[in-house]
Amino acid sequence: METRTIKSTGKLMSVLECFSTRDRLLTVSEIAARTGLPRSTAHRAILSLREIGFLDQDGSREAYRLGLKLFQLGVTVLHNMDLQSEARPLVESLGSLVGEVVHLCVFDGERMVFVERAAGGRTGANNATITMELSPCYCTGVGKATLAFQDEAAVAKVVAAGLARFTASTLTDADALTAALAEIRERGYALDLGEHKSDVHCVAAPIRASNGRVIAAISVSGEADRLPVERLHKIAPYVVSHAGAISRRLGFVEAGTEPAL
Repeated sequence: METRTIKSTGKLMSVLECFSTRDRLLTVSEIAARTGLPRSTAHRAILSLREIGFLDQDGSREAYRLGLKLFQLGVTVLHNMDLQSEARPLVESLGSLVGEVVHLCVFDGERMVFVERAAGGRTGANNATITMELSPCYCTGVGKATLAFQDEAAVAKVVAAGLARFTASTLTDADALTAALAEIRERGYALDLGEHKSDVHCVAAPIRASNGRVIAAISVSGEADRLPVERLHKIAPYVVSHAGAISRRLGFVEAGTEPAL
């Protein structure tokens, strides 16, 4: 019975994972083809997901989209995450230190979700509002700092969703993106030199969960003329150190730094 339940849960997850920002509406036949499930099995899974609010049926009744229940759960997850509460003092500290805007964003498997901001100073004790702002992974500082440390499947998913051009500097070639991510892994931080917004520069560093997986990133961003490349490299160590401090607050212990028994 337990094995059967696990398999059923896996089928439901495979249906949900068919959707993306590019594939927002899918028919039963399309879902069956993407999951490899028989059409009747896919249809039963879709009906189960619709019943609990994870899928909504399009007005034409021929296609389905992700349901608002998932959004509600996502907001709850973000509110309950240790990340936001643990990171907030360090987000504010970095903002005060560099005098620029600081962003904290979480990786959702395809994009970055903004959860915290400090505008060169304290955000305020009552600033607990989470705005579901989404940004691409492949052309933002926080996105590339996170994507560089994901597995090949995660990178391939982002590439498959499309590398749309936002500015003349946006990396739209998969090979160029792969090379850039390798450089970020070696350097430890990412730069965005007008790739998402032509007049904005950014430097970002990855944040790790207790298991070592990169789940988020923190960045310093501002107008390009105020943050030229030279200044970004000077600010980078502060961004990296604050990202590292957040990771440690989340329980991450870097190899070789474990306390002696």
